[in-house]
Amino acid sequence: MDNWDDLRIFLAVARDESLSAAGRRLRMDAATVGRRVARLEESLGAPLFAKSPQGYALTEAGSRLVRFAEEAEQATSQASEALVGRTEGLSGQIRIGAPDGCASFLLPQVCARIADRNPDLDVQIVALPRVVNLSRREADMAIAVSPPSAGRLVVQKVTDYRLHLAASDAYLAAHAPIAVPEDLKGHRAVGYIPDMIFDKELDYLGELGVERVPLASNSVAVQFHWLRQGAGLGIVHDFAMPTAPGLRFVLREQISLTRSFYLVRHADDRRLERQTRFAEALVAGMREELTRLELLAEQGGPPG
Repeated sequence: MDNWDDLRIFLAVARDESLSAAGRRLRMDAATVGRRVARLEESLGAPLFAKSPQGYALTEAGSRLVRFAEEAEQATSQASEALVGRTEGLSGQIRIGAPDGCASFLLPQVCARIADRNPDLDVQIVALPRVVNLSRREADMAIAVSPPSAGRLVVQKVTDYRLHLAASDAYLAAHAPIAVPEDLKGHRAVGYIPDMIFDKELDYLGELGVERVPLASNSVAVQFHWLRQGAGLGIVHDFAMPTAPGLRFVLREQISLTRSFYLVRHADDRRLERQTRFAEALVAGMREELTRLELLAEQGGPPG
């Protein structure tokens, strides 16, 4: 093994299970990635990957090497921070994975404010309708709606948030009045595709006993636009309501849900001062912004 660069390339292939995907991550040609992996295998005298139609899977030797490569990755990051030294502002790139409701309606303004205070910082938000895979380094940290129970991860509860049934003024004006939960029968539901709900905490309509979802999407943003267009009724994050003045809560006192956001990080990343400082700013910003938006939603006003 010649240097850290060999391990860096090996880790990218291990995480992406593909030469082409690893090449995009590393900004290298896939053929070059393949040659570097072959050179590393030759120097170690053992195959690190088993190639199949599904991609590159780690061999037993490759699985053993991953841990050492990750430790080297952490050491390199720590050494870089130590050489640069602590500065007042944050710099470099931070990538956050989040479910799309949080990514669409909460993180943008929080991260923009952090970026305003740290002009040399690049913040990337990865909005996915599934759990972000930190082991494959899809992101540096992630927001989750359920605390993960497996993996070498550190989980911090950020805050609770509320959700309620909502519909547009136009929909409510054009359909039968809704005074009690029983009146919901006959109204069109908007929500998640039932077999694509990646976390039980997101099965809002199932919790309410709704069996059929005529308008369904795995994207919160799509559901939100349907509601704004007067297509039906659905569960909405309270913190999203101020962005759509035409939406109204329905049966707010009778139907109310509470969920939680969690910040998830690699256990080893706690030693990285830059990421820890960003995580602290992110958690504080999310709590402050969520409180502000939920208050606005309660008052029925637009965001300030």
